[in-house]
Amino acid sequence: MSNTQPKLHNAMWPGLVGKEEGTDHPPISLDRMLELTAAAEVDGQKFEGIDYFLFHPHTDPDASEDDLKAIADKIAGYNLKVGSLVAPIWPGTVGDSAMGDDEAQEKFLLAVEKACRIAKIFNEHGVRSYGCIRIDSATGVADWDKNQEAGTKRIAETFRKAADIADDHGERLAAEGEICWAGMHSWKDMVNLLEAVDRPATLGFQADLAHTYLYLMGYNSEKNALLKPGYTDGEFWTAYETMTDALRPWTIDFHVAQNDGEVHGTGSHDKTGKHCPADDPNGKLDIVKCSGYWLKGAADREIEHICWDGCMFPNEMLEKASTWNTILGTMIKVRDAHGWN
Repeated sequence: MSNTQPKLHNAMWPGLVGKEEGTDHPPISLDRMLELTAAAEVDGQKFEGIDYFLFHPHTDPDASEDDLKAIADKIAGYNLKVGSLVAPIWPGTVGDSAMGDDEAQEKFLLAVEKACRIAKIFNEHGVRSYGCIRIDSATGVADWDKNQEAGTKRIAETFRKAADIADDHGERLAAEGEICWAGMHSWKDMVNLLEAVDRPATLGFQADLAHTYLYLMGYNSEKNALLKPGYTDGEFWTAYETMTDALRPWTIDFHVAQNDGEVHGTGSHDKTGKHCPADDPNGKLDIVKCSGYWLKGAADREIEHICWDGCMFPNEMLEKASTWNTILGTMIKVRDAHGWN
């Protein structure tokens, strides 16, 4: 019997991240992303849900309750659930830097509050019954480098206040590990930040296979590199175990992804771990085997779904049905190997 848990989700933000109006890669609407997701099918298995970006043009963070219920109806109409939500915490959206002054911190916390409000509406609607709210420091590494200790201390303070808000709404927060985010840009700095916040029941880690591969290489933190170019297979798995042993106890949200060892940024998104197609011949990761390191004990950490992430793919690739079928097929292999019933 095939495993039925965790549920298989597709992310909606690849239609937005790195996309800009007036370019060859304009934003792809929520409606179209839902259509593409719902159409994918492999051996009778379909995507079971989506993870959702609370950001224009997909979503107005201040949308009325009726408008949000209409969005929930639309998603449910495709026989999809909503899992994790991404809070609009960045400058230029609702929020601002988690490392900034009091005004910036207040904006960051307002973005978390708005995400929790939307989560509550989706939960009461019934389209959402699991998942967390994703955040990051919304600050570049260069600013953090000016005073690392003070920067981490300030981000931790902001995250603790955000955890208070999440607690009040019965939500959990997942801090997204990615090399472009201050204080979260290496595996060691990410652990240090999580320990500084010290709210394991409310704030955990969101692991992405593509982003955490760059953790191994120490791209923005050479002193914390676990591998050097030209590493052997044995060296890779030793390093991977070191990293995942440190971060897995905190991991409450997980992205299946592929990386070719490069960094990439498009539009306003700073350079980060480059997502690749699931079957990319240049991919550095054995996706199924790597996923097992993160998903060990996942049910005990109340992980009920996993999500594909493929940011900054060309629109032409995103519009192909074969892209999504290949992704879904990979997700099924991950669940068959590491899931449960």
